[in-house]
Amino acid sequence: MAKKAAGESMSKVDTAWLRMDSASNLMSILGVWTLRPGIGYEELCQRVEERLLKYDRFRQRAVEDATGARWVDHEVDIHEHVVREKLPHHRHAGAQAALQQRIGELAMVPLDRARPLWQFHLVENYDGGSAMIVRIHHCIADGIALILVTMALVDGGTPPAHRARRKRADGAEEWLAQHLVQPLAGLAVKALEAAGENAAKSLAMVIDPRKGAHASVELAHLGYRLASDALALLLMPDDSPTRLKGKPGTAKRVAWCPPLPLDEVKVVGQALGCSINDVVLACVAGAIGQYLRSQGDDVAGVEIRAMVPVNLRAPEQAHRLGNHFGLVPLVLPVGIANPVERVYEVRRRMNALKGSTQPLLAFAVLAVAGLLVKPAQDALLDLFRRKATAVMTNVPGPRGRLQFLGSTLEECMFWVPQSGDIGLGVSILSYAGGVQFGVMADTLLCPRPEEIIERFAPEFERLSLLALMLPWPDDPEISPPPN
Repeated sequence: MAKKAAGESMSKVDTAWLRMDSASNLMSILGVWTLRPGIGYEELCQRVEERLLKYDRFRQRAVEDATGARWVDHEVDIHEHVVREKLPHHRHAGAQAALQQRIGELAMVPLDRARPLWQFHLVENYDGGSAMIVRIHHCIADGIALILVTMALVDGGTPPAHRARRKRADGAEEWLAQHLVQPLAGLAVKALEAAGENAAKSLAMVIDPRKGAHASVELAHLGYRLASDALALLLMPDDSPTRLKGKPGTAKRVAWCPPLPLDEVKVVGQALGCSINDVVLACVAGAIGQYLRSQGDDVAGVEIRAMVPVNLRAPEQAHRLGNHFGLVPLVLPVGIANPVERVYEVRRRMNALKGSTQPLLAFAVLAVAGLLVKPAQDALLDLFRRKATAVMTNVPGPRGRLQFLGSTLEECMFWVPQSGDIGLGVSILSYAGGVQFGVMADTLLCPRPEEIIERFAPEFERLSLLALMLPWPDDPEISPPPN
């Protein structure tokens, strides 16, 4: 019988992410901050040591063994994790292009498994200030939890209060309780309240069947929804074949655009009776469609599927890090050329996802994958990855500008990893009154992602112009098309 390594058991979901690295896609979340004025290297080391290392996961390395994986305490040398970075000189490109190139290179550099799986790269002289590239393996935490980490690092932020580690039992019973029962109970109810009141009430019945005489009816509806959502996940058709879908290589490129004013996006949404998300996603779909047209592709009727993370974490649990999110498939109508028609189609599809139990089912699939040997895990997850062209994340950031080591955080962007043969990552981030669009792409499938990025603002301008020509929603004679 294999001897169990010392340390703390890693959750099965986090284990799945740990083992998901491949030659084409590494499971590191990447972020970049631009700061003015510049910051110093030793000051950065001190801040990271004081704030980040308060979280256990940043002082532990991941160790795999015959039973799965464990978190093992490690003596951190801060200068191994916070490193100086010097950008290459480009005769025909500016500082941002050089920074983008370096981020793309780092996206394919594995983090050292002999140490905790994170690293900060400081560019001390970048465009009149500094730039900081962050790499954190997805097994440490999901994006929602890492927002809390970010808030702990900035000026005025505080790290989490010290909490005694809970002793965790090992075995299937502990795993089932922690990773299936709890998400399908309290955490999921809170996460689904905003998405679908009926689904949340039904899940609440699972926790306390005494709530009302109609419990059996509501549970029957929930069972039907679970069954139909599970069938929909299993029977998802392949999305349209495009040049963005195929076998990826081993090189990445990233790009991002200047922020759009969030107030302008909101006004356009109000004029059309749509949400900010509807407007932004419609512009993303339009930018991808225009890019494909520019390559000579016929996109009439073309749709691409993006896997979108959905938070399943209660806010008060964010300090525990780890991964507590599910995935929903969102089909983007990239073949619809009319911006107004496209935004209403996006709105219709977003509304159809409300109340869906698919995020819970996807979370369960990841948990089951973490129980399997690596080849079986890959086979299970490939059932879903083959159906998607992109991974897309939309994160709301702080409304005001943050300060870091006395400098102003001017811009920030991030990219979540793709997995399997998915070669396109789309990131949408709102920060300080603006919303930005970023792309990470495999160079075999999309050699120049900036050609997608540069079409985002024109798509918004087209939609904005058309929206301003329409009557406002409070006009009694005109209302937006029905959902």
